[in-house]
Amino acid sequence: VLSAFWRFGYWLVWAVNQSILSHIHRYNLQGNKRRYSKREIKMRKLDSTKVRPLKSEQLLRIEDHDFAMRPGFGGSPIPVGIDVQVESIDSISEVDMDFTMTLYLRHYWKDERLSFPSTKNRSMTFDGRLIKKIWVPDVFFVHSKRSFIHDTTMENVMLRVYPDGNVLFSLRITVSAMCFMDFSRFPLDTQNCSLELESYAYNEDDLMLYWKHGNESLSIDEHISLSQFFIEEFSASSGLAFYSSTAGWYNRLFINFALRRHIFFFVLQSYFPAMLMVMLSWVSFWIDRRAVPARVSLGITTVLTMSTIITGVSASMPQVSYIKAVDVYLWISFLFVFLSVIEYAAVNYLTTAEERKQLKKRGKVSGMYNIDAVQAMAFDGCYHDSEADIDMTTFTVHSEESSARGRAASIPNLDATRVKRKRSLKGNVGRIILQNNHVIDTYSRIIFPTVYIVFNFFYWGLYV
Repeated sequence: VLSAFWRFGYWLVWAVNQSILSHIHRYNLQGNKRRYSKREIKMRKLDSTKVRPLKSEQLLRIEDHDFAMRPGFGGSPIPVGIDVQVESIDSISEVDMDFTMTLYLRHYWKDERLSFPSTKNRSMTFDGRLIKKIWVPDVFFVHSKRSFIHDTTMENVMLRVYPDGNVLFSLRITVSAMCFMDFSRFPLDTQNCSLELESYAYNEDDLMLYWKHGNESLSIDEHISLSQFFIEEFSASSGLAFYSSTAGWYNRLFINFALRRHIFFFVLQSYFPAMLMVMLSWVSFWIDRRAVPARVSLGITTVLTMSTIITGVSASMPQVSYIKAVDVYLWISFLFVFLSVIEYAAVNYLTTAEERKQLKKRGKVSGMYNIDAVQAMAFDGCYHDSEADIDMTTFTVHSEESSARGRAASIPNLDATRVKRKRSLKGNVGRIILQNNHVIDTYSRIIFPTVYIVFNFFYWGLYV
């Protein structure tokens, strides 16, 4: 009986212990469940902040391919078609020798990695955000100085993907590029410029660049106009460029255009004023040779005006080392103006020498002075070599007394001579001017205009 009691007691203690342990284990499980549920909720909150792949990216399977490599890597070169629509030619700079153009540049190629199923065979259009995740051609502008993609109101970039993997990539660009200009015929010149496109990294073994629609791949706006040029021609061409033995040959596309300069602006600003200055310098040939202030001031004025015209034209042109067509005309015109001044210097010198000879012939001996001739020239500004026009009055210096008496006696004679000269000049001014012309002036009136007309005939015939 005692042993049975101990067994019953041991069993009871064991049962109570197991019950307590089971309750403790159940409590721990419930606590773990509550802890894990809070952690899962927290993890779900964290997962909700992740950027999930877009539906379009899932459709194009962008994450399944490596777009760092070109389509068909290791095989034949990928063909990339190009077409361009020129929106405007913004500026042409002769000083910087460049031009600025705004255009729409479109690329066409096929990337089978971007193909997707479509029951209606409709394309999908994207903006610039998808461009960074796929492969696009690395076309750049050769000889470009600066360029940018328009970004108002959004970046002007468009990507269109077709179900079979064909891709259209379009963007709107403004680019400034070099134009190697020849100013030897300026301003009667025609400038030929070109905008060149080429792949930067892929040579002809990896990428084949070509015009998508041949010569029709290049189109221009009908309303394009420039202030100084006529747009004579727009054409598209292609070629190859070789850089080095390691780089190889690259496909290059050319947008060629010819610009013919408007001449009317330069006729008004340069040629016509130069003509007027040359003609104005000829007026001095018709002015009396004794009118020194008139002829000298006219010659200096025309020379300075021609210098101003030449300086103004040179300031708006690049500093080239060869002669331009406008330089030929302006410097020849300057030479005519300068020669007219030199012509009067020769006339004045020969006239002075001739006067001295005539004074000697008319009885100038030691102590004898022709005062009336000098005073006559000072009075009317003309040289008189006719004895009928000037009464010769001479006097001899003997002593101070006779000199005083001679001056007193000569005063009424001088007054009478001046009155007589004034009367003789009335109605005979034209005859006196013609009679007192120097032979150099006479020939210059014919030679200068004739030579200048011949020069203009050859100049315009050669450059126009």
